[in-house]
Amino acid sequence: MNRAAATDRAHHPVMVNEVLELLTPRDGEIFLDGTAGRAGHSQAILAAADTQVICLDRDPEAIAAIAALARERIHLYQTPFSQMEAAIAALGFAAVDGVLLDLGVSSPQLDKATRGFSFSKDGPLDMRMDPAQGRSAGEIVNTFSQEELANLIYEFGEERRSRAVARAIVKARQQGPIARTMELADIVRSVVRSAPSSGIDPATRTFQALRIFVNDELGELDQGLKAALKILRPGGRLVVISFHSLEDRRVKQFFREKSGRSKAVSRHLPQPDDLSRRPFLIPLTGRARKASAEECARNRRARSALLRGALRTELPI
Repeated sequence: MNRAAATDRAHHPVMVNEVLELLTPRDGEIFLDGTAGRAGHSQAILAAADTQVICLDRDPEAIAAIAALARERIHLYQTPFSQMEAAIAALGFAAVDGVLLDLGVSSPQLDKATRGFSFSKDGPLDMRMDPAQGRSAGEIVNTFSQEELANLIYEFGEERRSRAVARAIVKARQQGPIARTMELADIVRSVVRSAPSSGIDPATRTFQALRIFVNDELGELDQGLKAALKILRPGGRLVVISFHSLEDRRVKQFFREKSGRSKAVSRHLPQPDDLSRRPFLIPLTGRARKASAEECARNRRARSALLRGALRTELPI
């Protein structure tokens, strides 16, 4: 068995039981997995009931891996999940009963050095989920001004030492382009320190920031949440797994807004009756759920997973 195949088989989807509990698959229903990856969640949905799953992913390698499974009841489409409305129309569907978004980078993407996502494996500084689209991380690192880099790393990585990191990058690239992941990681580590007990590599936040920016992940999330509301049937379920506060904050706020909880109205005043104030979503989770200790011990990626779910109401958009 080659290493790539072994890596793919070693991939474990996060919080599968909790996802199924919120999606509650039933015979005849149609689900959309907006970040299909290696179809771990999708296969669990198919196994739970006689369902169909529309698998979207912007990564051509993920789509090819799912196609190799040759599973019935799976419909494939390569596209960012923000384009799910157009995707289901192209596949001949009008609406779905559930939408799952498992955000961030997948284990196969991290494990393959040539994709450039990992600071622990040397590879080209790319980080594009679709290698045919947009600017690579290397282009950003080598062309952005010091101020632009500092702002990017602070905003999307929440790195307190962002200005020091930006200065170090600009100084290093004066000697030649920064082209490799390990090269960038070493530059970051030269100015950022992490406590050994934290288990967090000093390059983590900078790499996260670049990946999010390169793939417009937060913009995709905002658009994807809105699109999910449009394609969900009344009674449909929306489930989102996020992996850091920037994502989870957006999901939480969206659920609050669409459940009518974002604008407080005094109980002493007449209650509004316009559609804009009626809920489109009913949250199925209070606080974000976390993976069990047992799962976290088996799968490191599960340690930072945050799960939220909501039910689509009967009201039209």
